[in-house]
Amino acid sequence: MKSTPKGMRLHIGLFGRRNVGKSSILNALTRQQVSIVSDIPGTTTDPVEKPMELLPLGPVLFIDTAGLDDVGILGEMRAEKTRLIFERTDLGIVVVQGDGWGEYEENILAELSKRSAPAIIVFNKIDIAPPPSEIVQYLQSRKLTVVETVAPRGRGLNELYKALIQTAPEDFLNAATILGDLINSGDLVVLVVPIDLEAPRGRLILPQVQTIRDILDHNSYCLVVKENELGNALSRLKDPPALVVTDSQAFSKVVQVVPADIPLTSFSILFARWKGDLKEFVRGAKAISKLQKGNRILVLEACTHHPISDDIGRVKIPRWIRQYAGVDLEFIHRQGHDFPQDLSTFHLVIHCGACMLNRREVISRIMRCREARVPITNYGVAIAYCLGILDRALSPFREF
Repeated sequence: MKSTPKGMRLHIGLFGRRNVGKSSILNALTRQQVSIVSDIPGTTTDPVEKPMELLPLGPVLFIDTAGLDDVGILGEMRAEKTRLIFERTDLGIVVVQGDGWGEYEENILAELSKRSAPAIIVFNKIDIAPPPSEIVQYLQSRKLTVVETVAPRGRGLNELYKALIQTAPEDFLNAATILGDLINSGDLVVLVVPIDLEAPRGRLILPQVQTIRDILDHNSYCLVVKENELGNALSRLKDPPALVVTDSQAFSKVVQVVPADIPLTSFSILFARWKGDLKEFVRGAKAISKLQKGNRILVLEACTHHPISDDIGRVKIPRWIRQYAGVDLEFIHRQGHDFPQDLSTFHLVIHCGACMLNRREVISRIMRCREARVPITNYGVAIAYCLGILDRALSPFREF
């Protein structure tokens, strides 16, 4: 499962004060020296990630964080990186030592609760300072799972494993499908995959691979073609396909070839629904028609690839939006997990398909935009809207 993309893993964040043993717990859980362990407070600086297989949950990603109580200018920078981890945490482990439960730990719980992320409380180093029984009872009365450990000795690890399995979010155990609900067993899906400068040499991009796997998982099959071969491929089929899925960049060509009675959408729109909130992205796309000269648009790219000469996020989408709006606009780009704290200067946010992010991080970003009253959409939805084919691209989905 090492090859499972990060975005499809359950993200488990370890939070707590400095030197309570977060790194020791991570090393014990993974049975590897993933994080440096030291008695010196603040040993962990940047967040440390470790993917692994945790049965029966499947692929997970542990994230060890620096203490939010770190000090100094560098300490504040480390703490800020830790705060960003809340945005993508599906399940939190709050590590505390002895009688150290207080406002600090309550604030961590509040951050997790704000994002509807469940939490497990781990009292570590109980051989040195066991937790007061009244604190344990208080936490248990709030329906919180409490585990006591001595990480280097492996004490309490079985209980922690059980707690992780029992506390895992229901939506991870019953993950949604990319397109399985749009097709029936035995259906044919045609996938239109341009091979251009953005296509990685010798392989397909992640959304295409994941969509193929989802089709196979639902006992259906697919035909993969380039956009220039699509017409010929369709003409040779005895029966029409149940669905055509295209790269959003090829929408204008594909929509002219695929008959109107065949459902058509794009990989990016499928991922808008799978990783985010498709209805919210559709509402956000309509804000494109209201853009005015000089408005600032934030473009978010989950991966950190080097832009090419005709890059989709930096060249093509800005060009399509400027043409549609008929005014000059300013585009600001951010990559990876870099998401601005202040959204007040932006008039629209456009997100990529988010294949490298988990759904919680995308939903967190949507919530942040909603709180700031800034519309948000995604690549595929925005492209379809600018090309005037959004209704056609939404035709496969029952909710539209």
